[in-house]
Order: sequence, then C-alpha cells, then structure tokens
Amino acid sequence: MLCLGLGLVALVLGLLGVLTGTYSLTPSQLLEVLQGRGRPAVVRLLWEWRLPRTLFCLVGGTALAVSGALFQRLTRNPLGSPDVIGFGTGAYTGVLIVTLVLGSPRYLSLVMGAFLGGVATAVVVYLLAWRRGVQGFRLILVGIGTSACLAGVNNLLLIRSGAQRAQEASSWVFGSFASLGFAQFWPFLVLVLVLLVVVGTQASRLAQLELGDEVAGAHGVRVEAVRLVVVLVGIGLMAAVTAAAGPIAFVALVAPQIAHRILPGRGLHLGVSGLVGAVLLQGSDLLGQRLDASVGLVTVVLGGGYFLWLIVGGRRRGHGSRDIGGIT
Repeated sequence: MLCLGLGLVALVLGLLGVLTGTYSLTPSQLLEVLQGRGRPAVVRLLWEWRLPRTLFCLVGGTALAVSGALFQRLTRNPLGSPDVIGFGTGAYTGVLIVTLVLGSPRYLSLVMGAFLGGVATAVVVYLLAWRRGVQGFRLILVGIGTSACLAGVNNLLLIRSGAQRAQEASSWVFGSFASLGFAQFWPFLVLVLVLLVVVGTQASRLAQLELGDEVAGAHGVRVEAVRLVVVLVGIGLMAAVTAAAGPIAFVALVAPQIAHRILPGRGLHLGVSGLVGAVLLQGSDLLGQRLDASVGLVTVVLGGGYFLWLIVGGRRRGHGSRDIGGIT
C-alpha cells in the first residue's frame, strides 16, 4: 500500500509537470496529443519539452535515491550518500573534462566521463580514509574534503575554458532537465534500467550483508565482490543523472532517510527509496518552475535544511554518533 501511495503521488506530480507551466494545458488536450489529434503547438510543447522533462525527473529521482540507499547501507551511515562523500562532485568533474577539454558533448561520452570521475574519486576517498579498514565517519570527512577540492578544480576548469565553452557547460552547473528531450532520455532510461536490474540481481546478497560480513560470508556471499558491484552500480546511477542534468545534490541523501522513517526496520527499502526520490525530484522541479530556479538549486536548499536538521537533531537527542557517524 505504501508503494502504491507513493506511486500515485509521483503520478499526480508528473501530471502537474506535464499540464502546468507558463502555458497551462487541460487533461483533454493531453489525451488528444497521446491519441495523435492535438494541435501542432501543443504537440510540440508536450513532446519536445514537458514530457521528457517530467520523465527525466521521475527516473532521475529514482536513480539518485537508489544510489544513495546503496551507499548509506555500505557505509552504515545516513550521511554516506554519493553527493556528500564527493562521488557526485567527481562525476561532475568528469563531465566538465569531457565537455571542456575533450570537446565531446554526446551523452554516452558524458556518462563515461562522469562514471570515471566518480570511480576515480571513490578510489581516492577510500585510500585516504583507509586506516586498518574504512570507518563510516572517517570516510565521510575525507569525502567532504575531497568534494571541496574537486569543487575548486571544477571552477578552475570553467574559468580556464574561455567564455564560449564555459557558457556551453553552464547548463550543467546548477542541475537542470529543462533543455533535454527524448533523444537524451532513451539512452538515459536504458542505462538506468540496466543498472537497476544489476541491483536486483544482488538483492539477496545485499540483504545478507545487513546481517554482518561474517554471517554473509558464512552463507557463501563474496562480501568484497558484492561491495565492489554495489559501489560501481551506485556511481553509475549517479553518473547517468549527472551526465544528463549536471549535479543534483541531496536527493540521494534525503530520499533513503525518508524511506527508512516511513518504513522502519532492517532492509534496504530500495523500492520505497526510489519512489520517494521520484516524488522529491519531481516536486522540486515543479517548485523550481514556480520560482524560476533550476531543480538543482531547489534540492540544494531543501537538502541543506535537512542536513542541518539531521546534525542538530542528533545532538539534541544525544545520539550524535548513531545518527551522524560520530560527527558532533
């Protein structure tokens, strides 16, 4: 019932995204377009702008939320999402290198650049955080520092690229689906679906990891191999969204935590997290349209508020180490 309710909320928000805007449409006009009988101006508005944007938000929100849920479970910390620990910033660095240095704006090239940037960042963060193993709070601190360094690198790339190229890359700076169409959506959808299928094949192994490494190993689970697959898939989901829209922060952080609160207990709750992510990103995009702001800016504001609430709330309850990995 919970998944059905979240799915209905996502559907309603999606319909609002399709029907509302500078030029509002009616449900009957939408049906006419779907039946091939709509006016040319309405057909163009829906097929070239609103439908792709809405689908990008729903699928992209799902991808980010699942990525965040995977990393939060691996680190066993609610702050262990890829945007907080620097993997998202690294993916954006890869996009900028492909765009500004290599001059290849094709989506698959951007995905590869984002993926390699995220993987390289993950390697650096894990190596710097390693001290007889990797502890969640240390990984997060190193990731935040690495993210800050990469943000400086990204700014340097934009400054040194020249005015024209910097302007071309500016569409990725704040995160937006506004200029994307179905030509970009179909490869994006295929990539996300493939990665989600891979997650599904690892579901039973991930559930056993919830019981602890020793228990999972005793049941024949190759713990490190599963972790490697999960890290690569999580980075891939983040890279797919970053390559399309640019950095969209905090959805990966917030959505799994909301899912955990409305569906408490052990488990990854990947399906619920994905639906919450779709609702969050579509809702943020609708709010951004009303405020004339990109969806990336809206998620930063909302996610930043949640980030502060998580830290302050953890301190007030006196459970800082449990809530935020000992960062007090």
